[in-house]
Amino acid sequence: MKALIFAAGLGERMRPLTNHTPKPLLVAGGKPLIVWHLERLAELGVEDVVINTSWLAEQFPQTLGNGSRWGLRLHYVYEGETPLETGGGMLNALSSLGDAPFLAINGDIWCDFDFRTLPQSLNGEAHLVLVNNPTHHPNGDFALMLNGQLLAEGASQFTFAGIGMYQPALLQNWRDVIGTAAGADETPPRFKLAPLLRAAMARAAVSGQLHNGHWTDVGTPERLSQLNRELSAS
Repeated sequence: MKALIFAAGLGERMRPLTNHTPKPLLVAGGKPLIVWHLERLAELGVEDVVINTSWLAEQFPQTLGNGSRWGLRLHYVYEGETPLETGGGMLNALSSLGDAPFLAINGDIWCDFDFRTLPQSLNGEAHLVLVNNPTHHPNGDFALMLNGQLLAEGASQFTFAGIGMYQPALLQNWRDVIGTAAGADETPPRFKLAPLLRAAMARAAVSGQLHNGHWTDVGTPERLSQLNRELSAS
């Protein structure tokens, strides 16, 4: 299985830390955030990792090289000066990911999730990892049913952890879902992944699981500082 790491964001909420460093390359616990992902992917047996880039893109190969130090092959996909959002970024990277199901991870999270607990095969179009709602996102994103099915809305709402398995087919009819939303007519197109996931949920094609361990959306300098303290003390 191949993996995609979303690393193209501008990191605007992390200024001034991201003025000169892309957010996934910010250090927590002695290593860049993205390196924590690369290490866990290597342990899983992943060999090829696609990293989409935009802001300060040149720093990724300068810092990470070709991935050989982790036993990985890294493939950098530049999105241009304006990031393509999650949906557009995934679509733009499909030619490097192939036709099989793949993992995708947000480059600006930290999580102790065990990737070995993911399904061995993907029956639907996507499988998402959820976490309990943090204080800064109390209403969650999706509803997890007892049978593992995900719904766009429901009584038990949890937060999307930024970790998922996807079938390329999820993006096959993206235009039908996105329509003429802002960015959709650009080349390459720019759009969010969430509408495609909600459309797939309506087809009962998305499953999920809840992770009860440590998870941090490193969205502010304060959260990065707190995460660094926790990792350095462990």
